[in-house]
Amino acid sequence: MELGLGAPTSPPPWRRHLFFRALVIFLCLWVTSEANEQHAELPPRGWNSYDSFSWTVDEIAYLQNAKILAEKLLPHGYQYAVIDYLWYRRYVDGAYTDSYGFDNIDEWGRPFPDLQRFPSSKGDKGFSQIASKVHEMGLKFGIHLMKGISTQAVNANTPILDIETGKPYVENGRQWAARDIGLTHKTCAWMPHGFMSVNTDIGAGRAFLRSLYRQYADWGVDFVKVDCIFGTDYSPEEVITISQLLRELDRPIVLSISPGTEVTVPLAENISEHVNMYRITGDDWDNWKDVSSHFTVSSAFAAANKIGATGLRGKSWPDLDMLPFGWLTDPGVNQGPHRLCNLTFEEQKAQMTLWSMAKSPLMYGGDLRHLDNSTFSIITNPTLLKINHYSKNNMEFHYVYGETTSNTGHSGHLSSRYPLNLTRKHDSMAMGLTSCTSDQANGWFVFPQDGKSDHICRNYETENGKNTSFCLGKTKPLLASDDAIMENEEDQTRFHLAVADVNDSCLDASASRRRTASEIKLLMFSRCKWHAKQMWELNDKGNLVSSYSRLCATVESSKEAGITGYRAWIATGSKGEIYLAFFNLDSTSRKITTRISDLEKVLGTAFVRKHSCSCSDVWSGRNLGLLKEEISAAVNPHGCVVFELMC
Repeated sequence: MELGLGAPTSPPPWRRHLFFRALVIFLCLWVTSEANEQHAELPPRGWNSYDSFSWTVDEIAYLQNAKILAEKLLPHGYQYAVIDYLWYRRYVDGAYTDSYGFDNIDEWGRPFPDLQRFPSSKGDKGFSQIASKVHEMGLKFGIHLMKGISTQAVNANTPILDIETGKPYVENGRQWAARDIGLTHKTCAWMPHGFMSVNTDIGAGRAFLRSLYRQYADWGVDFVKVDCIFGTDYSPEEVITISQLLRELDRPIVLSISPGTEVTVPLAENISEHVNMYRITGDDWDNWKDVSSHFTVSSAFAAANKIGATGLRGKSWPDLDMLPFGWLTDPGVNQGPHRLCNLTFEEQKAQMTLWSMAKSPLMYGGDLRHLDNSTFSIITNPTLLKINHYSKNNMEFHYVYGETTSNTGHSGHLSSRYPLNLTRKHDSMAMGLTSCTSDQANGWFVFPQDGKSDHICRNYETENGKNTSFCLGKTKPLLASDDAIMENEEDQTRFHLAVADVNDSCLDASASRRRTASEIKLLMFSRCKWHAKQMWELNDKGNLVSSYSRLCATVESSKEAGITGYRAWIATGSKGEIYLAFFNLDSTSRKITTRISDLEKVLGTAFVRKHSCSCSDVWSGRNLGLLKEEISAAVNPHGCVVFELMC
């Protein structure tokens, strides 16, 4: 029987209807699953342009770095390629970090890439072309943002886009613009000519941020790092609003916030669930003082179970900042990479080890076009990367003992389970900021002065155990002609704080420049003006509250300290492994020891079943055989040793 091939017959209507219905359901499920993808289930890894290019990176250099990232580091989990700050600023004479009038903004007041540096953005394409190229490499695309709205947009009073209508935002019968939402008294403390907070209590403020982040999603952005919004620049309302807006998007976007100056665990308690990464230190650069300052703060966050806690659509991770290795630039300069990292090989290994043991996000900062073999070996050590992503029970380990050698050659055995030593240089008083729920924030009071301005005081204990008082003069705000005048009931409760009755220099709640991780918390004063960073309030609970960040002031006796001594961390693996890291913070070699019985005290018999352990050295790869009773190592200055144990 022969079968002829005639014209194809179309399926009946009911079958076509079922097909299209199934297709619609499939597409909806696909979009929903992408939007509901768990964010940052593991600490994110990638490359960021800041340490090598400051703000001067261009399209060619960025894509060259992204290509190398995809070829060399993506196989090791480094997947985010991030353009750091001021990508919208024209790279011309007169432009710098806090310059005014050099930024590209669109008709709706939103930053737009500098067309000279990023020519593929022409024709209103934004970063969509670059994002597409990055995605084709198998990477994810990220950008840096400043909080709020640009000062240029506010001064130009640009209209606010309503993304539902594509027209200017209208509410209560009126059209809203940038001046209606910009909080001119809350400009970024270290970039006051650049950006200011947005009033998120009104619909127009939320509409502006919604249009901003919808645009980034349309460009293909996978990662946003929002700056001047955390630490002493704390803006919780805006963080939470951004988090809510990102939840509305079909495209999953990881949310990172910065900087981390003076961040404490109580402060992070209120914000970690709304983000995926949050900085817990000031900027980390390539000097040992910055690196060593991370030991105490990372230990505090580990002890508080903040590593891998609930975050935006997934998990959140305390962020120790970038890895400033390789070919770098300097902070805040108008110059690209021009020098090698100042950290020694041992110091770089110690930093990589702490970042991995603390499960910090790993963002490499050097110019990848000059990635050398030794640096590559540090940032791709397979065991360290396994610890960074998959280990558990990560914490500082206190049961370690150090052996020191004096100038006479005699050795002394130290048996303290708290190994931190502080090399004191000179006395000072430290004033910091913390969450107002902290007990450290209490105790401020008014001390009346006959015929003079009242003082705001707090008692604290000095290093020698004596109680003393710290006081600042309470003064009425002095308004310069160019300062915004705000007159309402809330403003009447605010005041400046000055040294005694000196009214021309007022206390700042946030520094006028970015602070590094190791900078000591000293009092900061600048010309008095009506700015939220200089406005304070004293509430009934005895809290001295900053109007800029809504954080509360603390006072404690402090001395400039260089951290020395030794530290240790532990973590566990999925197959019963124990990871033990010794760190020598001294400038001379030291022997560090722990007892296997002390590992059992902390980890229990689930991991320590006998008092002998098979051991290997993670950095050298050497098999050290079976160790009994004690684990000991001679550790180089500013160096570390990492053991993988099976007990």
